Amino acid sequence: MYDLRHQVLRTDASGMPLEWVNYQDAVRLYHLGQVAYSCGSLLYRVHGGVCARTGRRSYIDVNSIIATHGSNKVLIKARARYVPPLNNPALFKRDAYLCMYCGERFQVRDLSRDHVTPISQNGRDIWTNVVTACRRCNNHKAGRRPEEAGMELLAVPFKPTHAEYIYLQGKRVLADQMAFLRAHFPRSSPLHQRLKL
Repeated sequence: MYDLRHQVLRTDASGMPLEWVNYQDAVRLYHLGQVAYSCGSLLYRVHGGVCARTGRRSYIDVNSIIATHGSNKVLIKARARYVPPLNNPALFKRDAYLCMYCGERFQVRDLSRDHVTPISQNGRDIWTNVVTACRRCNNHKAGRRPEEAGMELLAVPFKPTHAEYIYLQGKRVLADQMAFLRAHFPRSSPLHQRLKL
């Protein structure tokens, strides 16, 4: 029996990661002939009907990574200017669920978004000004900059690239999908180190 919660990583024909799709969308792409090639592990074998002429039952094998036909010239041009939407689940995953002040790992329910330069001091709600903080550290810092609160920031906040953001959006990312995505991270990406934690 297959675990239908696993997502399929969809890429363009050149192998550039695009998005996560569920098994129904993946089957639809296979059925419509839009899958150029697939790689990774076999996730699902979805059975169809029985052919009246041959008596054989049809099926579609769905792999963990599928590349689809089509041009993504607009995405390629926009990639340099790409700013992924900021949300707490992606932020917490970017920071490996670590408080960027005390360095402890926490459950999601115990984490919060901290503005390094507070909004009250004209700080902005953007990737490069927010970090994951435990509630205790965030309350202690309050409306001050880290240096004003006598706190040290453990890592510089960064804006994820498109491939990094796709990883951050993934749920139950499989090893082959992770390896594929990591190959698209910049060499200097802090995620390389954080994924080892």
